Amino acid sequence: MGLSIGTVELNSIASGVAAGDEMLKAADVKLVMAQPVCPGKYVLLVAGDTSSVETAVEAGKRAGRDKVVDSILISSIAPDVIPAIMRTTAPEQKEAVGVIETFSLASAILAADHAVKSAAIDLIEVRLGRGLGGKAFVIVTGSVSDVTTAAETARRHLRAEGMLLNIEVIPSLHEDMYQSLL
Repeated sequence: MGLSIGTVELNSIASGVAAGDEMLKAADVKLVMAQPVCPGKYVLLVAGDTSSVETAVEAGKRAGRDKVVDSILISSIAPDVIPAIMRTTAPEQKEAVGVIETFSLASAILAADHAVKSAAIDLIEVRLGRGLGGKAFVIVTGSVSDVTTAAETARRHLRAEGMLLNIEVIPSLHEDMYQSLL
């Protein structure tokens, strides 16, 4: 089994720091991200084996109490997702670009995982809440059919949760616009 990740998103920075501390004390996980995001939220992202990540997320949710906005656990996350969160990807432009915009940070990570597992696409970025008013987005590139498949897969998974804001598939993005995304 591959790497698992878990996130806890809170609407309080103070509670976020306390929840992160509890998460790291509760299980043998690696802290991937712990930072404030707009508007006054705090996001925690940990990685490790599924059992440890599950224990950590539950500890974070208990510690965060009523300040928890969203949380997820993804077992066997696609290997491309964490580098896209850390903005360390720069794939060549393909035919199409897809943008998946969500209301929560956790849902964007989930959308990215579903998208990359459903089609032969490259993740450009998973942007988590900085300067976005608490929203997040995923940008993918690939053939028009693969980007469309990835976008529709993300739509199916996020629609039921009410966390999907918008999806756009641009069949042939102008090179200057593509460069602005990198």
